[in-house]
Order: sequence, then C-alpha cells, then structure tokens
Amino acid sequence: MLNPDVTNARPDSNERLPDVRDIVDHADRIGQLARIDGADWNLEIGVLAEIFAHSNPGRSPAVLFDRIKGYPPGMRIVSGLHNSCRRVAFSFGFPDSDDPTTLVKSYRDRMKSDFKLIPPVAVTSGPILENIDRDDAVDLFKFPVPMIHEKDGGRYIGTYCVIIMQDPDTGWVNLGTYRTVAHDKQNAGVWISPGKHGRLIREKYFKQGKPCPVLICCGLDPVLFLAGSHEIKHGTSEYAYAGGHRGRPYETIASELYGLPMPANAEIVLEGEFRHDETRAEGPFGEFTGYYASHVRDEPVVRVRRVYHRNDPILTMASPMRPPTDVSFAKCIVQSGMIWDEIESAGLSGVNGVWCHEAGAIRMFIVVSIEQMHPGHAQQAGMLVAACHSGNYAGRWVVVVDSDIDPTNLDDVIWAMSTRCDPVVDIETIKRAWSTPLDPMLREPPWESTRAIVNACRPWAWRNEFPEVASASPERRKAVEEKWADEIARATGRR
Repeated sequence: MLNPDVTNARPDSNERLPDVRDIVDHADRIGQLARIDGADWNLEIGVLAEIFAHSNPGRSPAVLFDRIKGYPPGMRIVSGLHNSCRRVAFSFGFPDSDDPTTLVKSYRDRMKSDFKLIPPVAVTSGPILENIDRDDAVDLFKFPVPMIHEKDGGRYIGTYCVIIMQDPDTGWVNLGTYRTVAHDKQNAGVWISPGKHGRLIREKYFKQGKPCPVLICCGLDPVLFLAGSHEIKHGTSEYAYAGGHRGRPYETIASELYGLPMPANAEIVLEGEFRHDETRAEGPFGEFTGYYASHVRDEPVVRVRRVYHRNDPILTMASPMRPPTDVSFAKCIVQSGMIWDEIESAGLSGVNGVWCHEAGAIRMFIVVSIEQMHPGHAQQAGMLVAACHSGNYAGRWVVVVDSDIDPTNLDDVIWAMSTRCDPVVDIETIKRAWSTPLDPMLREPPWESTRAIVNACRPWAWRNEFPEVASASPERRKAVEEKWADEIARATGRR
C-alpha cells in the first residue's frame, strides 16, 4: 500500500528516537521504577498495577514485571510508563518538573510557537524485525497476556497499544488506541467506539465486502501512544504529530502483508485483517470510566497472520480502573494542553489554566480558569471547552473558575463551586452530545449524553463587591515560606 504520510528523507542525525526501554531506564535512574519478579499474569499483575497507581497519584512509579508465572525470563510487562510529571517531561522533551500545570503550559506554549508536524521516514531494518512468526507459527499467548480485572471477558493483549489502519480512499494512516482481546492463539478482537477514526476506516472496507488490514502495536513509546489516544484532527498522521513533539521523525518499516508502517523500535506488532464475515463476543472489560463496559457484543475478528517482536520484548499495559489509573495522569496533561490550545485558537482570551481531572476519568470533569474580561466570558469559556474537538467526546462536567483558583486542585475547585455558584442560574446544560457505550449512564443507542457547564466565577455584575478571600497574599506567603523553609520541610517531610 502507498503511504503518503511517509517521507523518503532520512534524518540528518544518527541519534535514534527514545523507545520503551529508554523511558524504563529513565524511570530507574530517577528512582521511579518498581521491579516485580514472579507475579502471575492471571489477575495478580492487574491488582499490583492498581495498587501502585493509587499509591501516589502524579508521582507513582512505573512497574516492570519479569519472570512472570509460566513464562521465561525476558518476557516482560510494563505498567504506568508515564504516570508522573518527570517521566512525561522526559518523553516530550519538556523542562524537568513535578508540577502538572507547568507541563500543561509547556505543551500549550509549544503548540503556540514552533510546533510543526514531522512525517515519519521509511526504513528497511530495525529492532522490531528481530523475530517474525508467520501464519501457523503465530501464538499470541507466547507473550504473558494479562487477565487484568476479575470480570474481564478474556486476556487483553492490547491496552497500552495503537491500532494502525489506512484509509482505502485517501491513503491516510491513522493510529488509534482501542482495546484488544486475545481470543485464541491466532485470533483477536478489537473494540472501537462509534465515531472513532478506526471504526470509520474499517466500515469503508466492509462496505466493499473486503477485510480490513490492521496492525496492533503492543509495545510503544508514550508519545506515540498519547498521540493515538487523543483527538488529533482527521487526516493528520499521529506519526507526524508525535514526531513534531519528538523534534524528529519516527522510523517506520513496511509490514510484510499489507505494507502498513510499523514503528521500527516497537516491542511487539501483530499484523492481520479484520474479517468482514466473522465475529466473536467481545467484553466485558474494566474501562477508563472506572466501570466494566458490561455490554458484550459480537465484534469483527482480527485474523493475526504475522507477529513481529524484539528480543526479550516488553508488553506495554494500561489497567483502566476506578481512578486514578496507571495511564490517566499523562493523558490528563495532554488532554488539558490540547483543550487549552483549541479554545485559545478559537479566540478565547484570558485563559489561566485548564485541567482534566483523573477523578473524572480524564474526560468527564474539566476545569478552566480564566481572568474574567467581559460579561458572558465565563459562559463563553465553558461552551468552548464542551464543544471543542478535544473536550467534546464523552464529557460530563465543565467548571469555569476565576484566575485565583488552581484548576488542578479539587479543594480549590469545589470551594469555588460552593461559594461562587448559584445552581439555579449558573449551571447550563447541553443535550445530545457525542458520547460512547463506555459511559455507564447510557444503556442503549444513540450514544449521546448531557453536559453541564458550571459557572463558578464571581458574578460579573458585582465581582468587585464580592467578599475578599481570607488567605495570605501570595507575596507574604512566599516570604514566610522562604524564611522558614527548613522548618517547614522537616515538619512536612519534604526533604
């Protein structure tokens, strides 16, 4: 297949892009890697991932599992690759920071300044070709595919993965993050939410009565995963978007059967096709909302005909669960930055910060902080967040707060909602918005939901007469903190 998103030019430098192993090594260097040997793929790894993800949200360690029960050393799983500020900063090339707001601003500033799409380059060799299993030799369970949650409908090989497909009409290559269950040794099932790009591409093939070629990449670096999991503009290559953040192109290798572009440094890639004439039951699966997506549906089968993998491969895993999860923190950073960029590009002024809360399953509780500049400004901000591409899918609550409120701090946000919002006049609703069958409040099609926009800003008409906040001024607080820094550090354990 022709891939118009790939350039023929080689990068000038011989330096390669970071991969899964680099982020694991970085986590180890900064003391943010936990190593677990001997865990059972059957539920135990999923529970351990949950325990670590809940241990210190925003600073929880990555977890590398080896010597997994029933598997030889070297068949590994990693969880929580980018679940800390410092690991996200490393992956995106942002200044090292432990502050999520700083990273969101770094993302926004990059998008406003010199960000450019950098298409991938085609190469003919790379680590992903170290091992190739073909046809009857294919066995998905040669990898320690985990049973993550107790009531899952199977062992899911693709959770922290990208599904790579090509539009048959335009040649556009799309990367999306859709869960993948291993039905048996040679067959898998992929669930794609209605309206997602991958589903639209698949439907084009099926309408022609043809199977749909697909790659399932189950071991990839965080920036490419995050590009695939967010609302990148239709027609834009996630490879080019992620390359723009990396500052250099991704190297891709054409797959044997369909010529689809595989990341050259990926850990595991499956190649096959969605069957238009064969389905199997898929689900349930514990999803990002914190609930089991309990609807078991017949979904098209993926016949896996090639398995490419590195020596001693690392299967990347996400464990969706009751928030926070082992993948949600970095997604909140990127989602917040994308929303900020979109609403400013739409003309909204005075934005002080945006944050998608992990407790809101990333998409369902979004806070925007503004410096009110005119009547209706708060309403404008809320409507834009709810309607922009990155904020629209599967939303629930948009809260608009004043610039003195830290949007990442739920105590601040709830205080503003409790003291600056009149529920009768300051909450608006939007009906029949784009949602998903994964929304636990929806029981049947059409998959549409209602949104609430909460104006938790001081009332514009008498904002200057609103009671003053009883708190130390930022200047005085800073001066006292500097004077008593040692004592504060000892008392709070910050040393």
